[in-house]
Amino acid sequence: MNNLEILNGIRHLKNNDYKMRYIIENSSQYSITPSKKYFESLVTSIIGQQLSIHAANKIVERFQNYFSGKFLPKLILDTDTEELRKLGISYSKIKYIKDLSAKIESMEITFKGITTKTDEEIIELLTKVKGIGVWTAQMFLIFTLARLNVLPTGDLGIKKAIKTIYSLKELPSEIKVEKISKKNKWGPYNSIAAWYLWKSLDEKIAIPK
Repeated sequence: MNNLEILNGIRHLKNNDYKMRYIIENSSQYSITPSKKYFESLVTSIIGQQLSIHAANKIVERFQNYFSGKFLPKLILDTDTEELRKLGISYSKIKYIKDLSAKIESMEITFKGITTKTDEEIIELLTKVKGIGVWTAQMFLIFTLARLNVLPTGDLGIKKAIKTIYSLKELPSEIKVEKISKKNKWGPYNSIAAWYLWKSLDEKIAIPK
């Protein structure tokens, strides 16, 4: 992925969907870049599940401070559950994080060559971990690997944005989200479209009547 590809994607969305064009022209600039902090990304994603961004950031900060910024599977596995609980992480999430750590330590999951795998292969790999479902794997694809054609059809924010932007009477189903994507030709840049849908909520961008 490079800046030219992103610019091509943005141009593609603007040319094919006038509502998406309005969102793009009235929101922040697309700002996802790939990261190689794969394990850290997944741990923070698990911590943030079903929490507000503010609450999740606070817990992640405590977690980082506790481990002196080192996200290492063995360190986590060697840490008592009650110590992690004091950081504000629920018991279920501690179990998920430790399961991820154990699978990496045993090499049941490896990040070697992950950038050469397909989206489907990566989702299949990551969902072996307790607590990592398709949505979390999709967030990893979008925000860590910066894949450009991922459409998280089950994401509530995506559904809310689509409901508002496309003047629907109710939240769309996952099938409806896919249909809207196809109708407006978001592919092969669904990730960029998703990012701007989230931004439309964050920045309260309303489409003129």
